[in-house]
Amino acid sequence: MTFRTRFAPSPTGPLHLGHAYSALIASDQARAARGTFLLRMDDIDQVRSKSEFETQAKDDLRWLGLDWPDPVMRQSQSHTRLHAALDQLAAQGLIYPCACSRRDIETAAGAPQEGVPTHGPDGRIYPGTCRGRLMSDRTPDDAVRLDLRKALAVAGPLPQFTETGPQFAGTHRLDADDLIATIGDLAVARRHMAAAYHLGVVVDDHAQNITHVIRGQDLFDATRIHVLLAHLLGLPVPVYHHHALIRDDTGKRLAKRDDARALAKYRAEGARAADIRALLGLPAV
Repeated sequence: MTFRTRFAPSPTGPLHLGHAYSALIASDQARAARGTFLLRMDDIDQVRSKSEFETQAKDDLRWLGLDWPDPVMRQSQSHTRLHAALDQLAAQGLIYPCACSRRDIETAAGAPQEGVPTHGPDGRIYPGTCRGRLMSDRTPDDAVRLDLRKALAVAGPLPQFTETGPQFAGTHRLDADDLIATIGDLAVARRHMAAAYHLGVVVDDHAQNITHVIRGQDLFDATRIHVLLAHLLGLPVPVYHHHALIRDDTGKRLAKRDDARALAKYRAEGARAADIRALLGLPAV
């Protein structure tokens, strides 16, 4: 199997050390396997995505010594593929429109029962308020959700996936009861957007023939969503590698607002790519 992986940042702020760590690991693994490293822009949120952040991200990554084939895929240009995926799920009767706001969901969820999960990788577990609505009734202000129980009923034997990361290495099989309890009816499209993150990443990974997904451990739980969606859409499941997170001095994972660790700041202060590798504990190349 030809090794193909990608780094897919959202151009909504400057890249930081955590992004550098993920991109370098992906590029290093692709090089070791004599495969291909791709850059993709997860810019489907056109309100928050800015062209200047995309330009800065490319400059930062090239400064780190990374390269990739052009053109760079942008998720905002994937509408045809994303709509086709939604149509495929709709044809199976697996999705429905949802008019609930976050406040509506919090209110409808009520007081949590002891020991019952309230949040999962898609946020607050949806209580099913709009379940049963027809897609023909969807308005532009509606999100779209996967009816998880219907999806599991038609899915047949649930798939498994291979994880090669340091914490979760092994083979993992999806479990229906676990999915219902910890994920629920996840959003596959947001208001005024072609798709939500979970559907978008599955569709675009397939479009780019990605064989290995390399990302942070904070996304490991979301992998169950992505594997299920790939299964429902008849797509191959890639190999996953979830690496450790880069954290600040308090143990909190880095965010784009953490400008003190922005790559552009290290560049401006005269750091070299080799210095960043050493700081992150990665071998020199």
